[in-house]
Amino acid sequence: MVFLIEVEKKTIPNYMKYVFGGLAGMMGSCIVQPLDLVKTRMQIAGASGSKEYTSSFDCIAKIFKNEGFLAFYNGLSAGLMRQATYTTTRMGVYQMEIESYRKQFQKAPTVLASMGMGIFAGAIGAFVGNPAEVALIRMMADNRLPPNERRGYKNVGDAFVRIVKEEGLFALWRGSPPTIARAMVVNMVQLASYSQLKNFFKKYLNEGLMLHISASMMSGLLTTITSMPLDMAKTRIQNMKVVDGKPEYTGTANVLVKVLKNEGVLALWKGFTPYLCRVGPHTVFAFVFLEQLNKAYYKYVLGEENTGAGI
Repeated sequence: MVFLIEVEKKTIPNYMKYVFGGLAGMMGSCIVQPLDLVKTRMQIAGASGSKEYTSSFDCIAKIFKNEGFLAFYNGLSAGLMRQATYTTTRMGVYQMEIESYRKQFQKAPTVLASMGMGIFAGAIGAFVGNPAEVALIRMMADNRLPPNERRGYKNVGDAFVRIVKEEGLFALWRGSPPTIARAMVVNMVQLASYSQLKNFFKKYLNEGLMLHISASMMSGLLTTITSMPLDMAKTRIQNMKVVDGKPEYTGTANVLVKVLKNEGVLALWKGFTPYLCRVGPHTVFAFVFLEQLNKAYYKYVLGEENTGAGI
């Protein structure tokens, strides 16, 4: 008599999915932080009605000339905190959704399933990461203001304390509707397109670094095009000041209407080049780092060479 014993395939624990997601995002942010700062400065500049920067290169040149090289890393502590909260959550949730889908249906997720899972992961991540997002936007924008108008946050912890003290706890979630909406669009496109593009490119490339880079580069381009208008609204709302109890903008739609009326349609994609240069590489670095972290865990911790399908 022969007994067949089914050995369950070893998998990465759920808590490690969150750890790897956050680490991948933080590693990517260290590389693309300067481009994120340039994108933010350009989006904010139009709010005053002035032509502060003529192009991305003009913005880079002026920051370097007036503030020095280290200014490109203003708000890095908030950027890392954002990745530690937002990206940790969204990547962790998405990986758990993907694994659950494969176990239940014994196949890779469909396009619609990937989009739905991306939307849910993005919404949860954005809510968790909104306080760090508010601190990041303000810290990156601070140096362009006159000295008497600067907030002067020392680091992300100081920003949190002062925002709560001066504006109330809920100010940490200022701009959360457009932030969540943007994250839902970003993750619907970024995570879903990465999964689907990766499956498509597998016809021509073997599982490995080139496959991950190819899928993530295309994913970054699609993400940039679709998410910029909401990113513009999010940035303007989170950076605005409330004067005599009256906010500059009442909501996402109000920002978009004012931008269209005062600055034109193309202003919705203001800072497109640095945003693409930021989202594209960050998408590449984040997914590549994540795939490599997963691979290393399977090999060195679980003792398995075959890592499965990944994301």
